[in-house]
Amino acid sequence: MFIEVTVAYSPAAREVYEIVLQLPPETTVAQALQLSGLQGRYPDLDWTAATVGIWGRKAGQDQRLRDKDRVEIYRPLRVDPKVARRERFARQGARTTGLFAWQRPGAKTGY
Repeated sequence: MFIEVTVAYSPAAREVYEIVLQLPPETTVAQALQLSGLQGRYPDLDWTAATVGIWGRKAGQDQRLRDKDRVEIYRPLRVDPKVARRERFARQGARTTGLFAWQRPGAKTGY
């Protein structure tokens, strides 16, 4: 009896590498990553130190896998999302963002 697990990694934006593995029950995340062959395909990837998750939820390397799990390896963020939002808001200005950005000609402010 085997379980089916998908291992996914995105080395760059809009580029996803997925592999489906047939593994014995009680396999851990670290074992699945080792058996996936990602180290040979992406030698610069240090999967032992990478943040991983199962179906979008953070998981530890020693977590046991279940049938139909999707193991995801996450890239580190290049920009803090809060900082990026502040910069985007400063660039656009207060008048061109938010709920009342578009107004009918002649309409009152806030409607």
